[in-house]
Amino acid sequence: MAKTKEEKLAHAKELTEFDSLFGYELLAGVDEAGRGPLAGPVFAAAVILPRGLVIEGIDDSKKLSEKKREELFEIITHKAIAYAIASEDEKVIDEINIRNATYKAMNKAVDALKVKAEFVIVDGDAVTNMETPHSCIIKGDAKSLSIGAASILAKVSRDRYLYELDKKYPQYAFSKHKGYGTKLHNEMILKYGPCPAHRRSFLKKLLKDYD
Repeated sequence: MAKTKEEKLAHAKELTEFDSLFGYELLAGVDEAGRGPLAGPVFAAAVILPRGLVIEGIDDSKKLSEKKREELFEIITHKAIAYAIASEDEKVIDEINIRNATYKAMNKAVDALKVKAEFVIVDGDAVTNMETPHSCIIKGDAKSLSIGAASILAKVSRDRYLYELDKKYPQYAFSKHKGYGTKLHNEMILKYGPCPAHRRSFLKKLLKDYD
């Protein structure tokens, strides 16, 4: 059941209040997009929003329509004190594994912020090598305004990348599945073999004897 406008506003205020509890003026939220797909980079974003700011509609990016994410992307990037988006490609993912590649992208995003964060809150249960004081928040994208904002920036950025990848390799229909292991995507991989954008370490079960 869809939320009413009043419920959305109330939820937005809850997210803002969660961030305010940390007590920092320069609090950065961090999240990723693309840990599970079979192709393309993993993206991460870091966002510092003005303390007390309320943006109606921000939530875990997976709960939002593509149109809504695009709308919020423009609002977030306009209102943010600072934001940065980073990625690690399929070669790095294959070399150091998806978990480590995700942490690397998160650190790159934080380090790229034009305004240094006083404290960082990260979606999930762990992150490594982050020099800025930080805390990990399980399901943080549904609790924190800044983490929710970061999830939207990361998701939109990755989706845009996959649309470009679709133009380069149209036979895989990346614009339809965004690189995830759908029935269609698996069928196209079996038909054409993997392209350079595929994560070979993710295809071992699907392509047992490919190489």
